[in-house]
Amino acid sequence: MRAAYIESFAPDDPVSAVVVGDRPEPEARDGWTVVEVRAASLNHHDVWSARGVGLRQEQLPMILGCDAAGVDADGREVVLHGVVNDPAWVGPEELDPKLALLSEGPQGTFAERVAVPAGNLIAKPEQLSFEEAACLPTAWLTAYRMLFVKGELRPGDTVLVQGASGGLSAALIRIGVAAGLRVWVTGRSEDKRAFAEGLGAHATFENGARLPDRVDAVMDSVGGATFQHSIRSLKRGGVLVNSGGTGGYTAEVELARLFRLNLRIVGSTMGTREELDRLVTFCVQSGLRPDIDAVLPLDRAQEGFARMAEGRVQGKIVLTP
Repeated sequence: MRAAYIESFAPDDPVSAVVVGDRPEPEARDGWTVVEVRAASLNHHDVWSARGVGLRQEQLPMILGCDAAGVDADGREVVLHGVVNDPAWVGPEELDPKLALLSEGPQGTFAERVAVPAGNLIAKPEQLSFEEAACLPTAWLTAYRMLFVKGELRPGDTVLVQGASGGLSAALIRIGVAAGLRVWVTGRSEDKRAFAEGLGAHATFENGARLPDRVDAVMDSVGGATFQHSIRSLKRGGVLVNSGGTGGYTAEVELARLFRLNLRIVGSTMGTREELDRLVTFCVQSGLRPDIDAVLPLDRAQEGFARMAEGRVQGKIVLTP
């Protein structure tokens, strides 16, 4: 079958590591099933995998991709939850020490077919296209969990999103606005800030700018480069939710501010199967749909990787086998 995969790592040029060619058909082990992929979406995770982050040489060749929607062996249209738990794990899904994403052990979704645990399938409602559904399991699920599970936000609260473009930021803006939050966004260029405003952001600011008021929560996947601004933007009792470090993994914490203002700093990764189900239902009931930057055939996977690696993305990039 055709697939987009890596045979080696390229830390300085991840696009060059991506190969489109033939790979063996997936096998459904006990408790797993094979899904015919109709659409799969890219994430920054895929670019980092091509750089060699999170994978070992002995795991290669590896088909990339965490997200997909398709048709299962019984002919049902489904959305794939890309988080795979150890079968022996009995605690909360996200705390499993052996947790892995598709493409981190199990082969990924950038292929004509993929094998997944049967319990990882969510029914795709007819109101969502395969391309739209394929955008939900990583970036949109991460945003949903950040806002409502970790951030505990409610309609009327004010949230600051650090970063004005890309799949996660777009999801945070669109979901937040649809849920009745006041959404503010920072961005490094006028074009990116205009994009955020087009998604519904109520106000946008330059990176590091002083805000008119302090906010209830900050959603930050940039990390070190924005950490101080995020902390200083919070009102008393506010929460900083972090889900990444694209701008650095090291930051200093002003402990006096942290305890005086009763602030919280929490980490967030992906989301559970139940949360994905809730997100799909929320999209259907609200009419909310993911913003898609481009839909490319699988054979043009390198083009999609290049756009993401260079930051030329506004919304999600989707590959269709």
